[in-house]
Amino acid sequence: MDTRILLADDDPNVHESLKIYLDAEGFETVDVYDGVSALKALDSSISLCVLDIMMPGKSGTDVCREIRKESQVPVIMLTAKGEEVDRIVGLELGADDYIVKPFSPREVVARIKAILRRAEAQRAEPNKNHLQFNGLSIDLNSYTVLLRDEPVICTPKEIEILFMLASNPGQVFTRDTLLSKVWGYDFAGETRTVDTHIKRLRAKLDSTGLGWTIKTIYGVGYKFELE
Repeated sequence: MDTRILLADDDPNVHESLKIYLDAEGFETVDVYDGVSALKALDSSISLCVLDIMMPGKSGTDVCREIRKESQVPVIMLTAKGEEVDRIVGLELGADDYIVKPFSPREVVARIKAILRRAEAQRAEPNKNHLQFNGLSIDLNSYTVLLRDEPVICTPKEIEILFMLASNPGQVFTRDTLLSKVWGYDFAGETRTVDTHIKRLRAKLDSTGLGWTIKTIYGVGYKFELE
């Protein structure tokens, strides 16, 4: 077994239920029960993290924030809370998916497999994961963005949205489509998180005089436009 899943949740029942299905799929689980232990257990052998929001020591939100400072390992957030604000915070921190308890273990495993497939596809086609425009470089392999040869600090999802738009100049993407394509799942009712990501991207990327821009198509969505 060479795919290791870090499972961080203070509820032993969650570990027990998920482990049955993960074992059946050939995954190895690394089980921890608090946020501090989750950060200690994270190393290069971990393929994906499943983090509960409400954990002792450090919350899943804090753990995700720390992970994103130095790693792009996929993250799925678990929580008993169903409020929209919690989902949006998790997504904006760079989580790849968000699942509200109670959940079906089969659904969790299905989402894990989908995220890992996308990550593997990106690694398999490195040449397709780099875009170059006037003054702008986007590399999805290293998750780096350069503007006028200077690095721009972006969250993983900001980079993925930018890459999706820039890969299809002139094509208009609805907010729902961006959520589906970038996060790989239908986050119904949370389209405003896309607006937040776009707003942040625009604040970081001054495209004055470079011949491209991220344009809003009112009532529809966004597109990457070349002049």
